[in-house]
Amino acid sequence: MPEFSSFGKLFILIGCLFIIIGSLILLAGKVPWLGRLPGDIVYERGNFRFYFPLATSILLSIVLTLLLNLLLRK
Repeated sequence: MPEFSSFGKLFILIGCLFIIIGSLILLAGKVPWLGRLPGDIVYERGNFRFYFPLATSILLSIVLTLLLNLLLRK
C-alpha cells in the first residue's frame, strides 16, 4: 500500500494547484488593466476580432519568474 500513499499525495497536490490556478483566473477579471496593456495586439475587422496579449504575457512571465525564484531558492 505505500505506493498508493505517494500517489494519493500527488493527487492532493494537483488538486490544490487547480484550486490556486482557478482562483487566480477568477481574480484576474477583477484587475481592469490586465489584458489591456500597451503592446497587446488587437485586430478588428467587421465581425472578426483577433486578440493577442503580448505585453500581458511578458509581464506575467516576469512576475512569475521572480516569484518562483524567490520561493524555490535554496
